[in-house]
This record gives sequence, structure tokens and C-alpha cells, in this order.
Amino acid sequence: MPSTSTGKKTAHSLFNRSLVSIYDLSKQQILDVLTTASKMERLKPEAKAKILAHKTVASLFFEPSTRTRLSFEAAIQNLGANVIGFSDENVTSLKKGESFSDTIKMVCNYAHAIVMRHPITGHARIAAGEASVPVINAGDGTNEHPTQNLLDLYTIKKRFGRLNGLKIGFLGDLKFSRTIKGLVHALNKLGDNEYYFIAPHQLRMEEGITQTLKGEGCKILEGEHLENFIGLLDILYVTRIQRERFDSHAEYERLRGSYQIDKGTLARAKKTLALMHPLPRIDEISRDVDELPQATYFQQAHHGLPVREAILSLILGGKHGKN
Repeated sequence: MPSTSTGKKTAHSLFNRSLVSIYDLSKQQILDVLTTASKMERLKPEAKAKILAHKTVASLFFEPSTRTRLSFEAAIQNLGANVIGFSDENVTSLKKGESFSDTIKMVCNYAHAIVMRHPITGHARIAAGEASVPVINAGDGTNEHPTQNLLDLYTIKKRFGRLNGLKIGFLGDLKFSRTIKGLVHALNKLGDNEYYFIAPHQLRMEEGITQTLKGEGCKILEGEHLENFIGLLDILYVTRIQRERFDSHAEYERLRGSYQIDKGTLARAKKTLALMHPLPRIDEISRDVDELPQATYFQQAHHGLPVREAILSLILGGKHGKN
């Protein structure tokens, strides 16, 4: 097994730890990622390239991805590390009948850490239990996407200068979205905000989650009509209706056009609104919105690079150079 850094693990450190769930992170660990991401944005490329020199990271994507896979692989290379792996499980020995457990154990022989996306909920936790190196969850089914949560927090912090005292609306598929549940939890850990859950009845946030949040003192309003809330919001976080999460194609087609954000929609919003989306979008945000100052989703995607550089560096004990 490749050796890891000799850095010291402390109670608050991410060094040599897996990142499976945003729920596993303390407030300080989240803030450490955001602070380190800011440093990454300021570092010169030549200094950044020394941080993880001679390390190897495995990128295992059992499910299609564009932004997450490419930003992780770019982050790995920017830090001076090597990347190995696959973006299609059909080219692996899983097609020959090898077990998922054996695949993870084998990869640990060749890499200092694993970045993994899997379509089945809970497989990131299983991988972390089998692996002898840290595992970073790049999305597992409808469960969690902790690195997306962290880049969303970074985007909000850069946009507003704070993570507290904000009115945040979540629109679209709240039932199956793996980003929203973790993001609300992290925001609640970091500050006192108001949340507006806007979705068709069939895709509303799970009652258990809303009850837990209310029990923690969160102010939550729910509804199906965006026009009732749009003028109040500082942030509108939009998600697509996810075709791959539906058992019935007819049900998907019936719900897919529930919300469509265009210039007319944003005319009723604050000029300072941040319109966010984890992407990919389908038809829920019109292309004519891209030119508006509220459009934040491409900046949001860009922030995946420094945030994932920060996560890799902290977990693998990278040495940060000067600006």
C-alpha cells in the first residue's frame, strides 16, 4: 500500500480521514476547507504543484459525471499528484464478476486516496470501511455529495461574505437531491438562516428532515409556488428534476417542467439574489438568465476546483507554499 504523509492527525484535522458525509465534519473542519480553498485560489501554479508531489489518487466513477470528475482530476494534477482510475465500470473487472469490496482493496495498492462516485446509496461508506486509504465521496446515489456541499458553502461565503442571516430558497427536486440535504445541515451548523423549501408535493423534502431541522430551531417555510417567495430570497438554489431517480418515465415527464426560471422570474427577485444550481441543468433555468448578475451557477462550478484542491491537500497532508 502506498505510504501516506507523516503529518499528524489531530481531533480537528482532516489528515488521513475519509470524507463520506458532510455530517461527519465538525464546524472547524468545514471552515478549514473554506480557508484552505481561499489560499488555493491565491497560490501560484508552481507552488501549488509541489503540494502533493509524488502522490497518486484514484478516480473511480461508477456513474456518469462531468464537473465533479473533471474538477477532481484537474485538482489532483494541479497539486502535482498522479491520477489513475476509470469513468466507466464496464471497463473494470467488475464485469468479470469481481466484488465491489475486492475492487476497492485492489485500488488501495496503487493510490494514496480514492475519489469515488457510485449510483447506489451507501456505497461510499462501504468503500471507506474496506479501504486502507482515505475515500472521498463524490456522490452516492440519492444520499450525499459532501464536496458539492463544501463548494456551495464557499460560493455563498464569497458572494455574501458570510454564512449567516440569509434567506435561502431550495427549488425543484428536494426529495431525491443529494446536495440539498447536506447543504442545509452544514449551513445550520455554521449560522442562523431561514430556509424555504419549494417543490411539487411529490418531490417535497422528506418530513423527517424538516422535522429534525425544526427541532434544531431552524425557521422553515414550505410551498409549491415560487412566486410566493421569490422577492424574499437572498439565494435561490435550483435543482433539476432527476430522470434517473424515477421508476416511472410518465411521472418524470409530468413533473420535469414544474419550474422554469427566466428573466421574468428574476424581475421579481432582489438584484443581489444569488441564483445557484449544482448542474447539469435541463430546462429549469433559461439560457437568457446566464447574462444576468444573479446567475451564480458557473462561478459555483468553477469553485469546485479550489475546494477540491483544499480537500485533497488537507486529507493527504500537503505542504502549502507561499503565495
